[in-house]
Amino acid sequence: MNLATLAQPLLRLLPAEAAHRAAIAGLRLSPPHVSPPADPRLRTTVAGLAFPNPLGLAAGFDKNAEVFGPALGLGFGFVEVGTLTPKAQPGNPKPRLFRLPEDAAVINRYGFNNEGFAAALNRLRSRTVGTIGVNVGANKDSPDRVADYALGIRTFAKVADYFTVNVSSPNTPALRELQGRAALDGLLANVLAARDEAAPQKPVFLKIAPDLDEGGLDDILEVATARKVDALIIANTTIARPASLRSRHRAEMGGLSGRPLFEPSTRLLARAYRATGGALPLIGCGGVEDGKTALAKIEAGASLIQLYTSLALKGPSVVTAVLDGLARAVEAKGSAIGALVGAGAQEWI
Repeated sequence: MNLATLAQPLLRLLPAEAAHRAAIAGLRLSPPHVSPPADPRLRTTVAGLAFPNPLGLAAGFDKNAEVFGPALGLGFGFVEVGTLTPKAQPGNPKPRLFRLPEDAAVINRYGFNNEGFAAALNRLRSRTVGTIGVNVGANKDSPDRVADYALGIRTFAKVADYFTVNVSSPNTPALRELQGRAALDGLLANVLAARDEAAPQKPVFLKIAPDLDEGGLDDILEVATARKVDALIIANTTIARPASLRSRHRAEMGGLSGRPLFEPSTRLLARAYRATGGALPLIGCGGVEDGKTALAKIEAGASLIQLYTSLALKGPSVVTAVLDGLARAVEAKGSAIGALVGAGAQEWI
């Protein structure tokens, strides 16, 4: 058992952002942890990358690439660090992270707070095993956001197994405008050109918002398919505020994640799977908190899944719970995990 697990009850007593930093410190100071052998039925391959299991740690937890190794030791099949920007930036004023325990949710308005490309690159140079993705973004005050993304590809070309282009955070002004058809096409053209030059064959994923209307999703799918993006991550946090929210923090500005995001993000995932006929790999993110929700994402069309909020609220035990649940599902259905992808997509349409 690592320090992060032991400290979980104490972390709940700290303010949310302080607890996040304490969790990072706990993982960093923990002795090396070797997770049990992966269930071979959970192995999968996406965009040419082999994953011991389909569960990944979403960007936002290990913002500065401090604990990707210990995080893999918790049992994750892959870890995505970031979001990282070329220059270090403090992000939005505090407080900017709020727990909504009654709703099993979190609201954040961090604003891409991070130490910048150089600091993360220095840490990632020491990596040895596991699959690590680097999530790149643009500085808030950048005069050329497209150039920021392309620079991220070139900077991490030798240390990343894949790249994620984050155009869907609601906490950087006008960032989501890059999801529009013309803007996205121009961005991806530059990003993929940088990839082809600096890191040929390494996959580029695109992370999109859950708040898209049907036309907006169709535009993204058409551009992503035409530009040959390797996968879509569906989805980032939402600016919607369901009427069911009960927490006193429910009206805070920022992106809502956790249980309330599960249904809308899974519905969007299924729509994308049906629209592309399963030809474009999808990664399901939003509200994954146990084996049942993880399986629902896969059956809606996800080849991989990611979580973060449930880790913050429940602690590292959520990783084992998800993987055990998926192992039971493949046992019951007598198949490997890949055979379940998209099996229930129609139920969400």
